[in-house]
Amino acid sequence: MDVSKYRTTSFNYADVGASEGTFPADYHHLTRSQVIGAGLDEYGAAADALMQWDMHRGAGLRVHPSADTAIPDAVVVLTLGPIRSPCRVVYVIDEANRQGFAYGTLDGHPEAGEELFHIDYSPADGVVTAHISAFSRPGRWFTTLGGPVGRRVQALITDRYFAALESACRSAR
Repeated sequence: MDVSKYRTTSFNYADVGASEGTFPADYHHLTRSQVIGAGLDEYGAAADALMQWDMHRGAGLRVHPSADTAIPDAVVVLTLGPIRSPCRVVYVIDEANRQGFAYGTLDGHPEAGEELFHIDYSPADGVVTAHISAFSRPGRWFTTLGGPVGRRVQALITDRYFAALESACRSAR
């Protein structure tokens, strides 16, 4: 799939970058964290899986990125069956014990909003934790009609993201 046409596509929401602080009030909010492993090797494997789109692949999505890794302004089109979900990376987190990124939805995405993913390593106890948070609302007519089905799909995909990250940790053992 040629994702170049999405490089100039606009975000379909006004609150770009809001995942760095307080989520806007007029969206559905999702915030989840889960311990996925332990030790620096598992942290590195989980961070690589996240930053190289393997978390998305492991969740069963087809991934069509403009860059091999999540970098600022990279475009990724995620597909599940016939549904295309174009996103653009808004910012990247690259700290000693924290790696991740946030992307925002582009025109044509079924939802409107932003999702933040990051992996944290605690040097004190070696725990590796994945964090996923998002604010979203329907972005297309069919997600508006679907109502709570969209939130159920989001919860299912979030569960699959955590499972893919846990699998990456297990592969580092």
